[in-house]
Amino acid sequence: MEEISLKAEELFNVGGFIVTNSLLLTFIVSLALIIISLLLYKKISMVPGKFQSGVEMGIEWFLDLMHSTLGSLEKAERYFPLVATIFIFILFSNLLGIFPGVGSFTIDRHSNHVPLFRSPAADLNFTMAFAVISVIVTNVLGAMAVGVFPHIKKFLNFRNPITFFIGILEIVSEVAKIISLSFRLFGNVFAGEVLLTIIFFLAPYFIPLPFLILELFVGLIQAFLFAMLTLVSISLHTAAHEH
Repeated sequence: MEEISLKAEELFNVGGFIVTNSLLLTFIVSLALIIISLLLYKKISMVPGKFQSGVEMGIEWFLDLMHSTLGSLEKAERYFPLVATIFIFILFSNLLGIFPGVGSFTIDRHSNHVPLFRSPAADLNFTMAFAVISVIVTNVLGAMAVGVFPHIKKFLNFRNPITFFIGILEIVSEVAKIISLSFRLFGNVFAGEVLLTIIFFLAPYFIPLPFLILELFVGLIQAFLFAMLTLVSISLHTAAHEH
């Protein structure tokens, strides 16, 4: 049975920069999405075909969802690229991570068989980085929407002890968001990989198929949840001082 490692395994290093199996698959996902985006961009037509119509319907549904959350179509269109990018990138990472054969390719590393690829979200570094980006960007967008100093006063307000204590709670809340977002995504994806590894070892062929479908669904839900939590955070920060 393949050894299960909690952390991503090192494949090689370039000038002291360590490349792990999860980081390698992250590069592949990034390259694949860039190529797909360029190909789709070249095929955009004023008279859409079936595929383009389906994509446009998906975009309209997502914009309607953002509109209902943010309360403004203008804000939904403004923040759509960020939220959609987070959703698509995490979704592709999750799906490619459980693609048949991904965990089967191994290389010899220090007398051990190390998987060449590993799901990016099964590495805590990946999920932590996305969580930090989400929290920082949503705060920057909040500062741009309501003003830098009004946004900072949300966290540092010395008017009286109560507002100061509330500000401390807001800071703790932002830190808790990073921990929650990163560990939720990491825990679900890593647990799914462990489950599939055990199932494929105990009962190969067609028996693991229902579990594989379940993991596809979990990967979709986790990507959607991460994007939606980022959207809710944007809504809270950009609307905090509107009234």
